[in-house]
Amino acid sequence: MESNKEKKSLTARLASSEAFLSVAASLICILIGLALGVVVLAIINPAHAFKDGLLVILQSGLKSPRNMGTVLANAAPLIMTGLSVGFAFKTGLFNIGAAGQYTVGAFGALYCALVLHLPWYLCLLVAMIFGALWGAIPGIFKAYLNINEVITAIMFNWIGLYMVNDIMYGKGKSPMYDLATTKTYSLRKAAPESMIPSCGMSDMFGKLQSVTIAIFIAVFLALVVYIVLNKTTFGYELRACGFNKNAAQYAGINDKRNIILSMTIAGALAGVGAGLYYLSTVAEWNPQVSTALPAIGFNGISAALLACSNPIGTIFSSLFISYITVGGTKLSTQYYTKEIADVITALIIYLCAFSLLFKNKIRAVLAGKTRNINVGKGGDA
Repeated sequence: MESNKEKKSLTARLASSEAFLSVAASLICILIGLALGVVVLAIINPAHAFKDGLLVILQSGLKSPRNMGTVLANAAPLIMTGLSVGFAFKTGLFNIGAAGQYTVGAFGALYCALVLHLPWYLCLLVAMIFGALWGAIPGIFKAYLNINEVITAIMFNWIGLYMVNDIMYGKGKSPMYDLATTKTYSLRKAAPESMIPSCGMSDMFGKLQSVTIAIFIAVFLALVVYIVLNKTTFGYELRACGFNKNAAQYAGINDKRNIILSMTIAGALAGVGAGLYYLSTVAEWNPQVSTALPAIGFNGISAALLACSNPIGTIFSSLFISYITVGGTKLSTQYYTKEIADVITALIIYLCAFSLLFKNKIRAVLAGKTRNINVGKGGDA
């Protein structure tokens, strides 16, 4: 009797737990996506689909400390862009402008580092401010002119990219641009004082210098976003506007202010992501070839969708996407191209569109089990 009561209680709790249902649905998306990935690998090269395909992708991230370090270095900015998109989702907005906000944030960080030689934390702060300002613009258009934020954000993505490239390149005479390498000046040589400190992290991961405390900063900010959204009055007001703007307005909540603040905060998070990436010297900005928006801005949409816009879940979804991407770069070019990892990730993200269907199915199965326990005990268990 007690055992059945416990089973009923557990299944009932799981059926009503949004956190459990979201995690379970995401795991189903990942498993089905990986299965479909094997099918794609088999179509390309049947003989090597499993051993030289899927296993390489899944094992490469753990094969060496340097690979693990690369996963962490690339996950930190992805967490931030995922938070940027997810935060806007939670408040009823679609921040497709994370790539542009990330770009403008990168400029702010690099300008303060290479020209002003400021400490890394001030460079990071400026990156956040630049990203926030660029995110606020679509919010203002949405709040006061009712122009869809998707349209405005896409336009400002490209405006931001070409504006930043033009300022940084400066017809070859910019103090930020190195004609010899056709890239921005190396932070390690030009402004080592502006680099995010490693604090021993690089030694733990095979002397990979791009592994810094950036990952801890990203995780900390994810926790802050979670607390703000779920434990504060301010977060409740933002989410209320997202659920029903008219009802929130009727309740006395300033919807225009919250729309602008939501997009501003989302932009700030994306800007910080750029600062974490470039101040950790994971890569250097190349104005001459950067004619496409940074992919990490759009990958943030993937991270947010896989995490169902949960800030804590975004940490794990970003680590997973980074892990799969690093694994894809280790595929033997004899059999596959590294872009196959993007195909597998895309399959998983596509399946995230069905996450609500999976959640409802899991809820129905658990509810059915609860009813079966009741029937088995005559309704008294």
